Amino acid sequence: MEHIIRQYTLEPGALEAQYIEEYFTEFRKKKTAEEIIARLKDREHLILLSMAEDDDGVLIPVAYKIGHELKLQETSIKLSELVSELRDIVEFRNRKIFYSWIGGTRQKWRGQGRYRALTEQQEEWAHAHGFHELVVKTKNKFYPMRATLDHLNFDVIKFQRHLRDNRESKVYLSKKIAAEVLGKHQTTRSVVQAA
Repeated sequence: MEHIIRQYTLEPGALEAQYIEEYFTEFRKKKTAEEIIARLKDREHLILLSMAEDDDGVLIPVAYKIGHELKLQETSIKLSELVSELRDIVEFRNRKIFYSWIGGTRQKWRGQGRYRALTEQQEEWAHAHGFHELVVKTKNKFYPMRATLDHLNFDVIKFQRHLRDNRESKVYLSKKIAAEVLGKHQTTRSVVQAA
């Protein structure tokens, strides 16, 4: 199966992400286009959407993945807290770190390799743009996502236990980006630039 992936510029991509997030019931708080734009506007970023035909044969977004550069000296509270959690595990100095921020696949299209295809495309983009490492933060309860990251050889670098509910514990994963990593990719992808 060939995955059709669209790479978006900031504003149209943020609107598409806001639209697709409405389909995810497991996300307690949905991201708005304004939040996405505010996070990404002054940094290197990547917005990818996987497209598939609906029942009427119309191409619609069914999965997405958004990531951005993560710097040692972040000014936003959320990102500076993230760097603080990673500072002893990830080397930031003289290296470019890519943070795979948000993403998901709509229920009907899960199990088809879409999230894997988006992750592989994200890795290729990160490599082409000089990034050295890709980091991800997720929750323990997102087992299918964790399984995909495991199959893509991401290493768990930190586990932050939630005191009352272990499913809510945070899992931090990392992968070094190098040419030999890209040679292990398994999905067939067609990537086009969207508006």
